[in-house]
Amino acid sequence: MENRLSEQQGLEICSREFICWIHKRFYEQVPEEFRKIKGPGSDKMLLMEPGRLRDRLIEVGRHMPPLPKALDDFLRRFSDSYHPDKLHGAKKLIAVAASHHRLAWIHPFLDGNGRTARLFSHAYMKKAQIESHGLWTISRGLSRRKEDYQQFLAIADSPRKGNYDVRGNLSDHGLRRFCEFFLDTCLDQIAFMGELLDLDNLQQRIKGYIDLRSQSMIAGEPALRQEAKYILTEVMLRGEVSRGEAKRVTGLGDRTARKVVSQLEGEELVTSESHRSPLRFNIPAKVVGYYFPNLYPEGTI
Repeated sequence: MENRLSEQQGLEICSREFICWIHKRFYEQVPEEFRKIKGPGSDKMLLMEPGRLRDRLIEVGRHMPPLPKALDDFLRRFSDSYHPDKLHGAKKLIAVAASHHRLAWIHPFLDGNGRTARLFSHAYMKKAQIESHGLWTISRGLSRRKEDYQQFLAIADSPRKGNYDVRGNLSDHGLRRFCEFFLDTCLDQIAFMGELLDLDNLQQRIKGYIDLRSQSMIAGEPALRQEAKYILTEVMLRGEVSRGEAKRVTGLGDRTARKVVSQLEGEELVTSESHRSPLRFNIPAKVVGYYFPNLYPEGTI
């Protein structure tokens, strides 16, 4: 999706075509057994077709999405209302949040609407130049606050309440509350990742990991010498370090230091292009939980 956004500058992300494409690209990679869903009002199983708009009326909790025959009109209105090129300044920020709910409310597909809406929001942020540069994602924040997320979606589903709730069919006050929740979640993720990536804190967590390894306290992992932490923190702070410098910072003899470097390379805690190239910082999957605790919601890996 990001590649397509980069290559096609004029891509209309609010269009029916792009929204269906997101759903199709995601679900065509999902095994058929996970695309089978129970039909509305029956026990008959239906096979969801990736990228295809729903052709029947469904009920989602207390929410009754638009009739299938009205989906084209709703998606056309959605595209006209939220096209990022028509909005300026802070309105784009508000539109990121509001469009997320409105797309979920339209519920264009039999299933997978939540995933599609979250991917769409990621695309909208990129298109609106609200870049995360891969450091944070709204999807992670919403998954960590799943119950609140569902609650605020339901609040925004509420019908208009009186003459002071604007003129649409849905509550403007409810949508405002969802937008505040959505943007607050964005801020929370930015602050969270900022703390995780703070160099002093990261340095201490790397040292803590090596302390555990030196005491053989991580099951299935061989012991690492305490001096390995000097190499890792130096490489992390400087980006890359020559092999000679890496050996020097350990304070060990040449032969022992060489073994430490070799072990770090073997475990991909550092990498290099050749046996003579500088060492570079690397984060293999096995250390993510130690370097960046609480990065993933529980149960996602």
